[in-house]
Amino acid sequence: MWTPGGPVHPWQKSLESFYGLGHQTSSRLLSKFCIHPYAKIGSLPNRTVTALTAELSNLTIENDLKRKLRDNIRRLRDMGSYRGRRHAMGLPVRGQRTRTQITTARKFNKVERHG
Repeated sequence: MWTPGGPVHPWQKSLESFYGLGHQTSSRLLSKFCIHPYAKIGSLPNRTVTALTAELSNLTIENDLKRKLRDNIRRLRDMGSYRGRRHAMGLPVRGQRTRTQITTARKFNKVERHG
């Protein structure tokens, strides 16, 4: 598949479907295990598949990463820091403009902040 940034291979796209794995990490994993981008799953040896799943289990992805992000935001809120208060109010945290573009900022900063 071709994208404006360059070609995206099926294996790389399937690895990038995990929350927390991006383009660079997925290409690093493919090169580490010598997996050809167009290789079919059935053509890979079981040893390679188990090694890849073991490597993925060592990474912080999916629910673990979401939980870590939520805990970090909760920690900031409990401390009462400026960033924590901004998270709690649903406002931009990193100094973005709020005079005219606050609706866009609230729309894009949807993370579980309350509770």
